[in-house]
Amino acid sequence: MSTSNSSDFGYKKVSPEEKTQLVREVFHSVAPNYDLMNDLMSFGMHRLWKFFTVFLSGLRPGQSVLDLAGGTGDLACRFAESVGPQGKVVLADINLAMLSLGRDKLIDKGLFPGVQVLALNAEALPFAKNTFDRISIGFGLRNVTDKMQALREMQRVLRPGGQALILEFSEPKLPGLKPIYDAYSFKILPQLGKWIAKDADSYQYLAESIRKHPSQERLREMVLEAQFDECEYHNLSGGIVALHRCFKY
Repeated sequence: MSTSNSSDFGYKKVSPEEKTQLVREVFHSVAPNYDLMNDLMSFGMHRLWKFFTVFLSGLRPGQSVLDLAGGTGDLACRFAESVGPQGKVVLADINLAMLSLGRDKLIDKGLFPGVQVLALNAEALPFAKNTFDRISIGFGLRNVTDKMQALREMQRVLRPGGQALILEFSEPKLPGLKPIYDAYSFKILPQLGKWIAKDADSYQYLAESIRKHPSQERLREMVLEAQFDECEYHNLSGGIVALHRCFKY
């Protein structure tokens, strides 16, 4: 297959349409065990990464947030608590199975219907320019078929003075960490997927998708190419995860 009009699905080259469908199938498969696997895979650290994201967002009561690829609603719940009943939070994901779990979590926490739940594609946001004070995408950008288009859409619907927060796996920077992380990702992670979620292949894809995702610096360049005015990033857990904070003035 020509790579001029293809996308990375892990280490495979597929058409953009195939990638969108394959990613949808992956998350439909992993949805029932997604939260449990997050705790096991990260040793609970994903909760601290998300706490840091919400803290750095600087949200105030009454503001509006779009949480893209929001899945089971971890960030959306935290954002809703930050903006209060006068604020607005939209939990969005392309996958209905994940959204259903996110809605259930919001109901359990007494935050639904205050949070709007929408099925949408991050590459084509159904919102006007300058709609949201904050936009987040947590561990989702690497699964988007056209990352640049998604970044451009985020920039478009973000209000001047707002921030987009991209929390994503990245390149380990701590000396000696990379070989340990590689061994964990490709040997232990698929086994966990096999034992807990009965799905080793999906977690093999997730490990591969992390390796194909742009580095911290490359993602910063892409953010600026998408017409954001400034971008800083924070390495977390030795660079295993990075939080990019993108500003529109």
